[in-house]
Amino acid sequence: MMPAPEDALIVIDVQNDFCPGGALAVAGGDGIVPGINALLDAYAVRVFTQDWHPAGHRSFASQHPGQAPLSVVEFPYGPQVLWPDHCVQGSAGAAFHPDLRTDPADLIIRKGFRPDIDSYSAFFENDHETPTGLEGYLRSRGVTRVTCVGLAFDFCVAYSAIDAAKLGFETRVLRDLSRAIDMDGSAAAAEAEMRAAGVTFD
Repeated sequence: MMPAPEDALIVIDVQNDFCPGGALAVAGGDGIVPGINALLDAYAVRVFTQDWHPAGHRSFASQHPGQAPLSVVEFPYGPQVLWPDHCVQGSAGAAFHPDLRTDPADLIIRKGFRPDIDSYSAFFENDHETPTGLEGYLRSRGVTRVTCVGLAFDFCVAYSAIDAAKLGFETRVLRDLSRAIDMDGSAAAAEAEMRAAGVTFD
């Protein structure tokens, strides 16, 4: 499918900390960069997201004595995975992968900057209520369809795609331009949730 003017590409969290050698590395995360770069020029609207946590973010396991990374605790908005410290504002780990073409980005959405709320989706914080502003931007650009790529398939990509579909955008995920953490079957579960929300896959 050739993208039309109403199509947007959303490039999700292709940052050093999510690539091999990073604090929360996704296996093969850097392998999607050439394919994403090759897609950028085909889209009229290109949005990048960037995890952007203050130091000491509440979702970091280091802020919860006795809790190991990847354990799950209850936050006011529901279950929250505790992560290794990652994508701290201004750090090398928070920077986009150096091989990713970022100049074509029309908009960069930074998320997770509120100290007490984690943020996976490009559209909402994890309370599912606090918007990032992306929906309004896309509508003002005349976008009706979105294509999601990036990291990680089973968390930020899945949350973004599900929210996009719920907001009424025709939504697809390019599976070969995304990589999963796949924690306890999370990749299969995320794909099932996305399909149930109406997301398609290419």
